[in-house]
Amino acid sequence: MANIKELAKQPERLSGGHRLCAGCGASIVVRQVLMGTKDPVVVGSATGCLEVATTIYPYTAWKIPFIHNAFENVAATISGVETAYRALKKKGKIKKDIKFVAFGGDGGTYDIGLQSLSGALERGHNFVYVCYQNEAYMNTGVQRSGGTPKGASTTTAPSGKASYGKPQLRKDLTAIVAAHNIPYVAQGSASHWNDLVTKAEKAFKVEGPAFLNVISMCHRGWRFPQEDTIKINKLAVETGYWPLIEVENGIWKFTYKPKERKPVVEFLKPQGRFKHLFKEENKFVLEEIQKDIDENWARLERMCEASCKVA
Repeated sequence: MANIKELAKQPERLSGGHRLCAGCGASIVVRQVLMGTKDPVVVGSATGCLEVATTIYPYTAWKIPFIHNAFENVAATISGVETAYRALKKKGKIKKDIKFVAFGGDGGTYDIGLQSLSGALERGHNFVYVCYQNEAYMNTGVQRSGGTPKGASTTTAPSGKASYGKPQLRKDLTAIVAAHNIPYVAQGSASHWNDLVTKAEKAFKVEGPAFLNVISMCHRGWRFPQEDTIKINKLAVETGYWPLIEVENGIWKFTYKPKERKPVVEFLKPQGRFKHLFKEENKFVLEEIQKDIDENWARLERMCEASCKVA
């Protein structure tokens, strides 16, 4: 497990003073993930909140090499850089070990960047992909994405007389990535820093692609007080809304299980994007969401149990 005393000695790779919102989950996720290696790191970032707010010309908050990519191709870009590195290292022009990591939001990962990500995973490039999953296209106005959960109100799936918000379930991107049979896949949360940093350490150490899907709170889009970011994070985990799991060489397992899962309404109620669900006419949606979470949890337990038996 990650050692907090050792982590405290590491130099910051993302400086303060950037223009992400106070309480933004993305910067917390980035800082924790980059603690997972002491090697030099090259970062690629898809267009989105993280890129826009940390690289406003002529300034940058990055203390390491950083590449801005189009919305849809960060995995392709980092693949090319990693390939060039391997070629130069083979020729003896580069001696040191360098790690490569790509960051993308759910819009750039779950949706328009999925083809680029899938290709990079299938080719087997040695890099870590991190999705900071804030569950909508936050940078362009809180539009729904494939990572937006059922019942959430967004600007393109608004709640009102004709709708209770997004009617579809959130895409299970973690399972989609795991189906590529890559060495390491995991879900994390900044609220459980030791779990996330440990997963980042594993991701950076494997040979080949690794993927971290990390829930990333956005108080602007989720509509909660900015000081409650970690509190909401914890509730996502404790209710089973965002299970902490990993898939290591095809073996599924929980890395943390609450002693007793809390009802999902405890996670939903503090957020303005779900307030309409607490009206009498929409309470059936709350029941459906709880049922969906219970069924997903049971499915994960079966998968973890089956993996352990095979192993």
